[in-house]
Amino acid sequence: MIASRTEIVTLIQQGSSNSAIARELHCDKARAARIRRELGLPNAVRQPLTLEEKWAARTRPLDGGHLEWLGEHVGKSGTPVMHYREVSYTATAIAFRIRTGRNPVGYAIAECGHHHCVAPAHVEDDPGRQKAREQLRYLTGGQQRPERCAHGHDQAEHGRYSPTGGAYCGACNHHRKQREQVSC
Repeated sequence: MIASRTEIVTLIQQGSSNSAIARELHCDKARAARIRRELGLPNAVRQPLTLEEKWAARTRPLDGGHLEWLGEHVGKSGTPVMHYREVSYTATAIAFRIRTGRNPVGYAIAECGHHHCVAPAHVEDDPGRQKAREQLRYLTGGQQRPERCAHGHDQAEHGRYSPTGGAYCGACNHHRKQREQVSC
């Protein structure tokens, strides 16, 4: 069935591009362009997606409220990333921003146990993650961490909590990792 001029004009007036009209009505886009010129109307200007809309277009819901990232992955760990207006973002940082309305402090990571989940409800930044882990420590009977570690680092500054609520020194952990990299 051949698309009618009226159908094409209607879609032009609704703001559809020539390509979109050709796809929808299965007609030649040159015909849509010719009718557009005859009407004296400019080509449709595509409205760019917002950062959040582009992010959402690259996710797929999974069971348990998780979101799978369908976009680009980089590095050895396969970090989910997205480029928007010449800036690179991690998918989890965008998810955190969607949930909280602000950019994350430090890394935004999902702690739900699903590898690279980007569900906004599952993603937390460094301060939020440490607060939740500290609460878990106390809920499971853990004691307040000492003011200083065995090597004298101030735990108000360097103290961290593992996903299970265990306390450790971030400075000591960093130094240990540096030593391991040098010995490799």
